[in-house]
Amino acid sequence: MSLAESPVHSSSSDDFTGFLERALGSGSSHSSPDEEADYESDDGSERSTKRRKVENLGSIDKTHGSTSQVFVEENSEASPKTDICTHPGSVKDLCIVCGQRVDEKSGVPLGYIHKDFWLNNDEIDRVRSTDIKKSLHLKKLYLVLDLDHTLLNSTHLNHMTAEEEYLHSQTDSLQDVSNGSLFRVDVMHMMTKLRPFVRKFLKEASEMFEMYIYTMGERAYALEMAKLLDPRKEYFGDRVISRDDGTQKHQKGLDVVLGQESAALILDDTENAWTKHKDNLILMERYHFFRSSCHQFGFHCKSLSELKSDESEPEGALATVLEVLKRTHNMFFYESKDNLIDRDVRC
Repeated sequence: MSLAESPVHSSSSDDFTGFLERALGSGSSHSSPDEEADYESDDGSERSTKRRKVENLGSIDKTHGSTSQVFVEENSEASPKTDICTHPGSVKDLCIVCGQRVDEKSGVPLGYIHKDFWLNNDEIDRVRSTDIKKSLHLKKLYLVLDLDHTLLNSTHLNHMTAEEEYLHSQTDSLQDVSNGSLFRVDVMHMMTKLRPFVRKFLKEASEMFEMYIYTMGERAYALEMAKLLDPRKEYFGDRVISRDDGTQKHQKGLDVVLGQESAALILDDTENAWTKHKDNLILMERYHFFRSSCHQFGFHCKSLSELKSDESEPEGALATVLEVLKRTHNMFFYESKDNLIDRDVRC
């Protein structure tokens, strides 16, 4: 995700902007360096793509008090001491720009970008305002994707029935997951089945959307599933959000997504998880491959795995919803008569 200059001092804010770009580290970034150089800011001038080198945030973990050195000592053009930093973001209570301690946290925690990372409300509004202009310029919206029962189905190994034991001999290699669909993930003690059509879905959706994973599962699980779906980080980069990253217990919210709500769509099988964003939600038909998944939702019948069957790729849920996404994208960019920046995907 490419971000413009911060409203705080330009020299140190370049470091902050560079940090965000590297932290998100998306393989599906909005544009190539050449495209970014051609993108113009509101005043018509070319936005510089020059970013100063900033040390990896691992240095913060090693020495709690070294943050200011990362941004001040390395920045030879530091602003006068009389200027006041607005503390746009912090890591471990230290401002990511000036290194001073930030005692009062306000804004949004973005732990999926970096542990203990926060953006204040003004800065996250600025980031979203900048990014939506870049997204619309490149004809992209935002897409937030649930994992379980939407893109895949997982079961604990000890929950597999005798009729599912044959699956152990049919798993695909974790060394090269790009062509596989059934995986035994021993580190999680789970068997995972990717939903039919999911790879083509992700490829085509990535051309229209900046995509996020958002699951109510634990972060370790979310990252393992992301490796199966996107081993080269082409689609999600580090935009993998788990229940540990949300701001409300048992709820998901777009407040932790660095995208405008007016340009964001959500695919999820659980409506109640998005009580504040139902207008953004496209409700998915649940994918029940394993017996334990059927029982979880009160279905006392043989599962797809026990029937040695699966969803149809060309006629399944993901193929169907991809067509909905294509139509929505087309209507937003090519059929509306409103100014592009005023359009709302929820309308």
